Amino acid sequence: DQSPGTRSQVAAVELDSAFSTAEQPLYKFNPLANMSSEEVWAYIRMLELPYNSLHERGFISIGCEPCTRPVLPNQHEREGRWWWEEATQKECGLHAGNIIAAQ
Repeated sequence: DQSPGTRSQVAAVELDSAFSTAEQPLYKFNPLANMSSEEVWAYIRMLELPYNSLHERGFISIGCEPCTRPVLPNQHEREGRWWWEEATQKECGLHAGNIIAAQ
């Protein structure tokens, strides 16, 4: 699941026009874009894949240390990230679209 207001409609494959050039296009691959959190966890459990132990401590969406905290019951999984930001604007800023939109 993505941030509700910023990346909820992310495509599985997208051309990043902000960082692409005619000679060197940059494509982003988002293999989990169409999967829910439940589907991702079912896949992890089915294949017995390793995962970050912070998930067991309430950290549902994990980012950098100062920007991440555990979520409370009934909060959206991304509520533990950038909690000081507006709910529809929670992004790390690594996506050029966010940089362009802020200008």
